[in-house]
Amino acid sequence: MAIDDELSVLEDQLRRLKVEYDMYFGGGSKKPPAEIEWKVKTLLKKYSDGHRMNYAQRFRYTTIQQRYALYNALWQQKLIIKEEGYRRPQDAVLGIQGLRTDEEHEAQRALSHHGPVTEDRPFITSFSDVNADQKQVESLFQALTEARKKAGENNPANLDSFKKFVQQKTAQLRKEYGCTAVEYTVEMRNGQAKLKAKPK
Repeated sequence: MAIDDELSVLEDQLRRLKVEYDMYFGGGSKKPPAEIEWKVKTLLKKYSDGHRMNYAQRFRYTTIQQRYALYNALWQQKLIIKEEGYRRPQDAVLGIQGLRTDEEHEAQRALSHHGPVTEDRPFITSFSDVNADQKQVESLFQALTEARKKAGENNPANLDSFKKFVQQKTAQLRKEYGCTAVEYTVEMRNGQAKLKAKPK
């Protein structure tokens, strides 16, 4: 294969690698794209000495190499965060799904119970796509309805209007804070039922 053709293959593989990593960090894939990355690294290594290339090919190769180096630095940073969980608020901006530690998952399970909401035990859930997380929205609605009943309050909202509200609120907070998900809490405060939403 001619050098120009192999450089075209390298560009194509790098594009694919970026898409695969975006899917992985977005929660759409369970494993990082190791196979494609190996192909990219192999081709980069093959032409690293540059002596078989003319000036235009060397320039093209260097551009691809620099692009890969930039992507790779970001991917490594995201991989560390994905393995360790969020450590700083700005990590959320990197748009990585599923970054919770085992302890946080345990805490989430303990808090996201389906029993009654009490002063010291709120109901907590989070989602990024209301349409994809219908069951969680219904659980949130049920928890709020029960908490309001317990507090002696009326519950004027029906499930459909509540879903619409949550959808709008989620979209608004994601846009405003650049977060990937929104956390909703139903809690009892001084005998009143409260629904809170915050970026995650």
